[in-house]
Amino acid sequence: MDTNIVGVGVGITDRFRSVVEEKVVRIEHLAPRAQRVDVKVTHRTYRTGRVEDHTVELTLTGKGPLVRAEATDADKFTALDLAVDKLCEQLRRAKDKRVDARNHPRKASFDKGRGELDGIDIQPASADVLRRVATGEVPIVDGEEEEAYTPVVIRTKEFEAEWMTVEEAVDRMELVGHDFFLFINAATDHPSVVYRRKGWDYGVISLTTEASPAAVAV
Repeated sequence: MDTNIVGVGVGITDRFRSVVEEKVVRIEHLAPRAQRVDVKVTHRTYRTGRVEDHTVELTLTGKGPLVRAEATDADKFTALDLAVDKLCEQLRRAKDKRVDARNHPRKASFDKGRGELDGIDIQPASADVLRRVATGEVPIVDGEEEEAYTPVVIRTKEFEAEWMTVEEAVDRMELVGHDFFLFINAATDHPSVVYRRKGWDYGVISLTTEASPAAVAV
């Protein structure tokens, strides 16, 4: 597995590189299909007198979903240990869920007596939706609005839309180490977000609007 180490505001010593290589062996054992791990070390100083710290970010890429973890500590070696522990724990959880899925598959089955599918949530599209798809009718918004000035800096990111089940979205959220994950629900085709609640509970928020308020008014 390839290793790429980058330092922001801090130099990367040979000792740190050797320690990273030792930790990579542990990651490879849990993720043999991974192709590369990116290690980013960021050193921060504070004018308020707060103790300087180091943040170590690990990003694992390869065949399968991206896995990410990070940790912060005054010592970069400690931060590295914490980040590796988080990454390995996420990989273990993902492996356990894959084993559980194989032992307890959630597959659709056809009931001949009722003539219905069990284990999958499918709702037939309405005649109006089918007509709009067939005719290519799509709401169009013309013109560009000038963005209003705001002193608040908002970071934006754009990703390719992915259709998946709620269970798969929870797995992806655990892998990237975030508290939420945005996806398209494969059962409803609605934009949805899974998020972490207290304990091991999760929640789901979905958008069910099929057209914008302006299009509905017209």
